Amino acid sequence: MTTRRKLLKSITALSGLSLTGCGWKLAEVRANGNKSGQRDLLYLYTWTQYTDKQLLTTFSAQTGMKVLADVYDSNDVMLAKFQAGGGGTYSIIYPSDYMVQKMVEKNLLAEINHDRLIGLDNLFPRFQNPSYDENNRYSIPFNWGTTGLIYNSEVLKNPPEDWEYLWQNQAQLNKRMTLLNDVREVMGAALRMLGYSYNSKDENQIKQAYEKLQTLKPAIAAFDTDAWQNQILAGDLVLAMCYSADAIRVSKENPKLKYVIPRSGSSLWTDTIIIPKTAPNTDGAYAWINFILQPEVAGQISQRLSVATPNISGFEQLSKQVQSNTNLFPPESILEKCERITPLDEYEDIYERYWTKLTSG
Repeated sequence: MTTRRKLLKSITALSGLSLTGCGWKLAEVRANGNKSGQRDLLYLYTWTQYTDKQLLTTFSAQTGMKVLADVYDSNDVMLAKFQAGGGGTYSIIYPSDYMVQKMVEKNLLAEINHDRLIGLDNLFPRFQNPSYDENNRYSIPFNWGTTGLIYNSEVLKNPPEDWEYLWQNQAQLNKRMTLLNDVREVMGAALRMLGYSYNSKDENQIKQAYEKLQTLKPAIAAFDTDAWQNQILAGDLVLAMCYSADAIRVSKENPKLKYVIPRSGSSLWTDTIIIPKTAPNTDGAYAWINFILQPEVAGQISQRLSVATPNISGFEQLSKQVQSNTNLFPPESILEKCERITPLDEYEDIYERYWTKLTSG
């Protein structure tokens, strides 16, 4: 996924968190030594929605360490900057699951020493040995979610149930729907609708997905990952392809906006925390991970950001209403139809070629 969730509200409640009883302090984190001796400064490179000032302030209050965050809106932008030499400042980065695999292949990530972590066993079993990073060797899951459709239930009396709805109702949706600005998500959805895998390596199947999308393009208002939120709230759009976290937040502002995971399947994503090999402050990086693994921190992040926490202890602190929200925590019957997007090596060039043809002009 080339783009990822941008939320407009902050985690205002995190400023009140107290971690004095959580069993760790920065001084207690066993040190391997920092490469540049910057023990009092931690640089993060992360998605826009994960830079809440109160969260950073809370960490600083507990550790005495100043945190500075730079942001990106694309995994590819992050990787390009890092490989161009601009990533040496950062001790923590937040790649998505498939990007972890790419960065491991490029030998960019430090192996995580689990002996330095407190609370790793707080994770749900499914996140203790994820397919994209066996035994969390290089990454720690931060949050997860799905991709689907949000729609105005007041306007669309027959709700969408699957991707094919877009084509079946193209006239009604004309210039009032958006798709994500994301090659693998959009092409993947079309592939899934055709009965293929999100991660198809069959050029004929990829071409079929492109041709299907080409017939829909005249009705698409934009390929967009963020601006749709204000537009659908204003009534300019009636449907948007989106990430679950964004959909849940927007639906809180207008309950008539509903989110659905297409019945034929969609993508399942996880955003993670990694330590690059070039990290100048490894002690601070481990302190940050331990901070995020604390149940009350994980619970507050889930509650305020409307994201699904991979932390079972954090999940247990959520209200029953939040726990039972199937858009946030889908049942296994839905999850088993979803796929993680995976790196496709040279086949990604084929996706990009068709994506350029689709989105240009």
